[in-house]
Amino acid sequence: MQDSRLMTHEGRQKLLKELESLRNVRRKEVAEQLHLARQLSDGWDSPEYLEAKNAQAFVEGRIRTIEKTLSEASIIEELAGSAKPEAVRVGSRVRVRNEDSEEEVFTIVGSAEADARAGRISNQSPVGSALLGKKIGDSVEVEVPAGVRQFAVLEID
Repeated sequence: MQDSRLMTHEGRQKLLKELESLRNVRRKEVAEQLHLARQLSDGWDSPEYLEAKNAQAFVEGRIRTIEKTLSEASIIEELAGSAKPEAVRVGSRVRVRNEDSEEEVFTIVGSAEADARAGRISNQSPVGSALLGKKIGDSVEVEVPAGVRQFAVLEID
């Protein structure tokens, strides 16, 4: 299984919710937009009709993308009970101290779930891949586009 298809249970649930919304709500909204655009215009090249067709193409494309992602996903197993992982792995929440003595928290996820603004970094990113396998007390030096960053692992959940 490719690392890009690793997914947390939370990520799977989020995609399932989006898929349901696209299928049951957004698809109907776009169909109504198309219907209205055809009624209100003489031709198939009106701006309203073209906009509705573009929206339809986006919705259908997103549905196919989510379905493919879910069908190929390997769900990351959570540790049983209150056991804490000994080392950073995909699915871990990691608290680190950076070179400026500031603390940061990352959740290591598969690339399909990555959202750097939310602290969810891909296991394939420079920081994510450098943290994999590290234990509390370990330090890593990571080359990122902005330069070299250093992190010390403080906590793993």
